[in-house]
Amino acid sequence: MFTEIPSERPITPLLDSVTNAADLRLLALDQLEQFNHELREYLIYSVGQSGGHFGAGLGVVELTTALHYVFDTPNDKLVWDVGHQAYPHKIITGRRDQMTMIRSKEGPAAFPLRSESEYDTFGVGHSSTSISAAMGMSLGMRAMGKDNQAVAIIGDGAMTAGMAFEALNHAGHEKADMLVILNDNDMAISDNVGALNKYFTRLWSSPTYSSLREGSKKILQKSTTAWEFMRKTEEHMKAMVAPGILFEELGFNYYGPIDGHDTEELVHTLANLKKLPGPKFLHIVTKKGKGFAPAEAEQIKYHALKKQNTNSSPAVAKPTYSNIFGNWLCDMAEVDERLMGITPAMREGSDMIRFSETYPKRYFDVAIAEQHAVTLAAGMACEGAKPIVAIYSTFLQRGYDQLIHDVALQNLDVMFAIDRAGLVGEDGPTHHGAYDYSFLRPIPNMVIMAPSNEDECRQMLYTGYQYQGPTAVRYPRGAGIGVEPQAQMQLLPIGKGIMRRQRSTQQDTAGKSIAVLAFGSCVNFALAAAEELAQQNIDISIADMRFVKPIDEALIAELAQSHEQLICIEENAIIGGAGSAVLEYLAEQGIQTPCQLMGIPDRYIEHASPAEQFADIGIDSAAIQQLILSLL
Repeated sequence: MFTEIPSERPITPLLDSVTNAADLRLLALDQLEQFNHELREYLIYSVGQSGGHFGAGLGVVELTTALHYVFDTPNDKLVWDVGHQAYPHKIITGRRDQMTMIRSKEGPAAFPLRSESEYDTFGVGHSSTSISAAMGMSLGMRAMGKDNQAVAIIGDGAMTAGMAFEALNHAGHEKADMLVILNDNDMAISDNVGALNKYFTRLWSSPTYSSLREGSKKILQKSTTAWEFMRKTEEHMKAMVAPGILFEELGFNYYGPIDGHDTEELVHTLANLKKLPGPKFLHIVTKKGKGFAPAEAEQIKYHALKKQNTNSSPAVAKPTYSNIFGNWLCDMAEVDERLMGITPAMREGSDMIRFSETYPKRYFDVAIAEQHAVTLAAGMACEGAKPIVAIYSTFLQRGYDQLIHDVALQNLDVMFAIDRAGLVGEDGPTHHGAYDYSFLRPIPNMVIMAPSNEDECRQMLYTGYQYQGPTAVRYPRGAGIGVEPQAQMQLLPIGKGIMRRQRSTQQDTAGKSIAVLAFGSCVNFALAAAEELAQQNIDISIADMRFVKPIDEALIAELAQSHEQLICIEENAIIGGAGSAVLEYLAEQGIQTPCQLMGIPDRYIEHASPAEQFADIGIDSAAIQQLILSLL
C-alpha cells in the first residue's frame, strides 16, 4: 500500500521491459503481480508530476494488465468508457515515458485518442459510449470477415445512462460477439463477491460448461417443457449467487461478480470468455484509488490530482465560478421554496454539495442522464416549481432535443446554469464548451447570458431565475478575476449591455476609431488589451454585451455609428456564435461599418493549458492588440 506520491521516478525493471502489449504477453503469469505493483507505483509517480485523473486508473491496474495479457491487442479492440481510467492502458501501450507530460501541449491526451495510438480504438471523454462503439466494431469485424474480439469496459456510474442500456438491448438482439466488462466500485450488488460466486463464475465461463449447455439445449429443445425447466433452473441458480438476471434477460451471458484485483482470476476468466461466442457480460468489483491509501479513503477528492506543488507558499485560491453558483443557489433556495436543483452526476463539479446537504428534498442527482435531467426539469416547471439544471456546456449537448422539444417549445420556466463554457484547458476537445452560443441562439424563447466577472455571474443567475421562461447563464471553468460578488441580488435589464470603456474623442488615436464588443470572459481580455494600447496613445471603446440573446441591438447601432471599425470577441465557435448575431443585425439594418470576428475557429482545439489555447486561437490580450494595430 502506497501512502505518498514519490518525488523521484521509482525503480521499475519489469515495467521498463514492456514497451507495448506484445511484450507484456511474454511475461509469465506469476510475474504479473510484480508487474502490477510497479505499474501502480509508476502511475502514482507520473500523475503526481503531471496532474490528471488518478483514482480511476489505480482501480483498474489489474484489469488493464489482464486484458492486454489475454487479448491480442491492438487487433482485438478495447474500448474504455469515458477514459478516466485509461492511464495504465497508455503506460502499457508505448507511452510510459511520456506520461509525466500527459494533458500538456506536448504530451499525451487526457483520454484515449485514435490519432495518438493504434491501441486507442475509440476516442472518448463523454460517458456511456463504449458498449455502442464496441458493438459497432464487433458487427463491423463480422461484416469484414475478421476474427477478432471487441471488449467494452464501463463503470457503474456510466451504466446509469440510458445509452448504455440501449446498446445492451441491441447487442443481445444482434447476438454480437463481444464482451462487456462492468467495473463496479460502488454499487450495492457488489456484496455478492465470495468463494461460492467465484467458483460458479469460473464454472459458467469454462468451455466445458458452455459445451454441455449447448448440447443439452439441442436435446431438450425437442421438449419445450424440459428446456424451459432447465433454463429456469439455471436462471435461479445464478440469481442465488449473482445479480445478473437483468443482463441475462437482455440476451447476455452474465458472469460475476469477481474480484477485479485478483490478476490470476481475471486472466483465467477472460481467457475462458474469449473462447465463447455471442454477447458476454463480466461483472468485476474494484476499489477506486486501489493501492494508494489516501485515495482509497477519499475517492472523490482523489478522482484527479493537480501537479505536485514545490512552492512552500502557494497562492490563496480565488473562488471559482462554480463556487459563485453554489453560494447563490443556497442563498436563493433560502428565500424561495420553489427552487429545485438538478444535476446529471456533477454535484462536486458544479459545487452543489452544500445545497444537497442543506436542502436534500430539493436536490436531484439524476446520474449520467442529461436527457432525463432536462425533461425532469420541464415536468417540475409544469407544476409551478422553479428548477435549475446545473450542467457542463459539453454535456448539455447530450440533452439538446429535450431542451428544444420539452422546455423551449413549451416556454417552460427552467434555468440552465452552464458551467465549463469555452475552453477548459488540459481535458481537451471532448470537454470544451465551444458551441453553446451557437446551439442555443436559434431556439425561440431562450434568453442567454454571459458574465464577465463573479458579481455579474451572481446577478445574472438571479436575473435568469426571476425571468419567466427558459434561460441560460453560461460561465467559464475556474476562478474569476477577483471581483467580490455583492450579497444584494439585483435584476439586470434583459438584453442590455454596458460600456466598460468609452473612447475619448479628444485623444489622438493615430488611426480609425475602434469599438470592441466583448462577450463573457473575453471582456477581460479586451480590457487588458486596452490598457496596453493606451500606453501607445491608442484609445478604444469596449462594450460588455452581457446578453447573447436577446442581443443589445441599440448598443450595436450606436457603436457602429460612432466608430469606424467593430470587433466582436467571444469564447465560443465563431460559426453561429455571438459575433454572428452582431453581423446578422448589421446586415438586416444595412449598416456597413466593418466588423471583425474573434473566437474559436472551425477546428478542434487540442489539450494544452488555457493560456496556450487562448494564444493558439488568437483571442487573448496580445491577439487583440495585434489585430487593432493591424487595423490602424
